[in-house]
Amino acid sequence: MNTNQRKNLYILAFSLVVVMLGFGIVIPIMPFYVEHMGAGGTELGLLVASYAVMRLICGPIWGNLSDRVGRKPVMMVGIFGYGITMILFGLATQLWMLFVFRILSGILSSATSPTTMAYIGDSTPEKERSHGMGILGAAVGIGTIFGPGLGGLLAGENLATPFFIAGAMSFLALLLIWLFLPESLPSAARQGAGKKERFQVGEMWRVAYSSIGNLLLMAFLSSFGLTAFFGIFGLYAMQKYSAGPEAVGGIMMVFGVVTALGQGVLTGSLARRWGEKFLIQTALAATAAGFLLISRANTFITFLIAIGLFTLAIAVLSTAVSALTSNSTTLEQGLTMGLSNAAQSLGRIAGPLLGGIAFDVHIEYPNYIGASIMLVGFVISLFWIQVEKTKTKGRTINVG
Repeated sequence: MNTNQRKNLYILAFSLVVVMLGFGIVIPIMPFYVEHMGAGGTELGLLVASYAVMRLICGPIWGNLSDRVGRKPVMMVGIFGYGITMILFGLATQLWMLFVFRILSGILSSATSPTTMAYIGDSTPEKERSHGMGILGAAVGIGTIFGPGLGGLLAGENLATPFFIAGAMSFLALLLIWLFLPESLPSAARQGAGKKERFQVGEMWRVAYSSIGNLLLMAFLSSFGLTAFFGIFGLYAMQKYSAGPEAVGGIMMVFGVVTALGQGVLTGSLARRWGEKFLIQTALAATAAGFLLISRANTFITFLIAIGLFTLAIAVLSTAVSALTSNSTTLEQGLTMGLSNAAQSLGRIAGPLLGGIAFDVHIEYPNYIGASIMLVGFVISLFWIQVEKTKTKGRTINVG
């Protein structure tokens, strides 16, 4: 990697830190913001899910557009869109405004992720590409870990303040990219993009009915389990333990660290010893137990311990599923991992929707439903995950 490539990578990584700090800042505030407008778990779940739906639909469209017009302009659209919608969110005075701005944010901000990854693919030598992706992954991790704590502190005086700060951070990242980041896709490559073979819907079915079809279900479950609870976490902590935005932000920052350690450190050593299949089965059972422990916790300390165990189990599950999917597929890696990401996106849609609706019926129902679904996944994993042992040792993929 030469000096210019390294400079571009660090500019991109710093910009991602700024953007993800803005993203993390609003996470612990959203439940209180919604509750302040007289809404509950159902509305909060719909808000979270609507954002995920738009990202699922629009992400591939933006990625395809970047093949034709270049990475930099599409990336700038995504960052600008996220920034402007955060400011609009802070100015919202009615619930319907939150939905309009959240959907718009999903449409526009979904341009950022695929173009960022594509930029690294364009500008980084193949042997250095993993290093580049790792730096971007670390940048995303820094933002999502420290953002919630900062958001909780900023919301002490005014719940809208974190949204304005998130918007300002996004505009800072936009300025850095506009001034210092060159386009990575040559004009000739853009002109030839329209001639490339497009992805066919039949390819999706080919993956679904292949040897990794059931692992796509596991990917869905890992994402579902995470968002079914954390989608309504703020409301749950507020109603059951009278926790405020500062406490929720601090808790989510700590559990961001737990997730990072689980994905980046613990899963790799456990996979080398036991294999990903065993980790998936164990993590599914532990996640189901975590849901039940959360519902049975009767003090704030036992609540924190239960969430810590739950978060660690989910982190191990998602990482092991991605690793085993990559190791056992007989199809193209890009196609396989793209479908795995789509399955996770569907989980991010279904989890907050079901969790929010169940929360409004009874505060503990999201935990009971989550435990039941993860137990079903555990049973499925015992009978329908079949891989060659030689393919399941020592390879793990760190996912966010």
